[in-house]
Amino acid sequence: MRDATSDALIYDQKAGIDRLLEIMRRLRDPEGGCPWDVEQDFATIAPYTIEEAYEVADAIERQAWDELKGELGDLLFQSVFHAQMAQEAGHFGFQDVVQAISDKMVQRHPHVFGDEGNDFSAEDQVDRWEAVKAAERAAKQETRVLDGVAVGLPALLRAVKLQKRAARVGFDWPSTDQVIDKIIEEAKEVVEARDHLTQDEVEEEIGDLLFVVANLARHLGVEPEAALRRTNAKFIRRFNAVESELLKLGKRPSESSLEEMDGLWEAVKTAEKAAKAVGRVSE
Repeated sequence: MRDATSDALIYDQKAGIDRLLEIMRRLRDPEGGCPWDVEQDFATIAPYTIEEAYEVADAIERQAWDELKGELGDLLFQSVFHAQMAQEAGHFGFQDVVQAISDKMVQRHPHVFGDEGNDFSAEDQVDRWEAVKAAERAAKQETRVLDGVAVGLPALLRAVKLQKRAARVGFDWPSTDQVIDKIIEEAKEVVEARDHLTQDEVEEEIGDLLFVVANLARHLGVEPEAALRRTNAKFIRRFNAVESELLKLGKRPSESSLEEMDGLWEAVKTAEKAAKAVGRVSE
C-alpha cells in the first residue's frame, strides 16, 4: 500500500538498505506494483541472479571499478528480490538472511571472533574452514562425501568442487603427469566416439574430457572458469583485430577465406607475444 511514509523512504537517498527494501516491497505490491516484478517467482529470477554474479566477475576481470559499484548493486538487488518473495510466502525475510550469514561468518571464524588465537596461515585456515563446513553438512545429514555440492553451479566450477571433495578422502591422482595422460586417453575416446558412436555418446565423451581438463586446472592451481573467461576475452580481442585488418582491405570476415583469416590471426598473435616480451624486458 502506498503512503507518504513509504514515498519519503523511497526518495531518501541516505536511507541505505531500508530504502532498497521498501522499493522492492512496492515493486511487488499486487495492487500498485510493477506487473513484471509481481508475476516473478524464485525459479524465474534465479537465472538473473546468476547473470548478475557473472557481470560482477566481468567488471572485476576488466578492472572496471566504476562499473563494479553498479554491478554489485544489481547483485544485491537480486538478494533483496528473493528475500521479498520468501517473506511473502512466509519462509523468511531479509533480516533473517542477514542474521544467517552473520552467524555463519562468526561460527566459521573462531580465530577472529572467539577465544582462539589467530596464529594460522591462509592454508591452515582453508583446512579449518573445510572442517567447519564438513561439520555443518553432517548436521544437515549430508553424510556422503559429495553431498551438498550445489547442482546449479556452472559445470566447470561444480566439477572442481566435486574433485576437491573426492581428493580430501584420497581419491585423486598424485601427479599432474597422470592427469595429462588421462586427458590424452579421453581425447582419443572422443575421436572414437565421433567416428563410431551416437551423438549422445559423443556428448558423454566430451563431458569426460572437460571433467579431466578441469581436474588438471585444479592440480595446477588454476580456476578453470577464470581461465576460460580469459581465453574468451583473448579470442574476442584477436578476432576483432583480424576483422579490423580485413576492413582495411575492404572485406568482411564472411567475404574472406579461412586461409586469409588464419594468416591474419597468426600475425595478431605474433604481435601480441612480441609486445608482451617487450613489456617483460622493460619491467
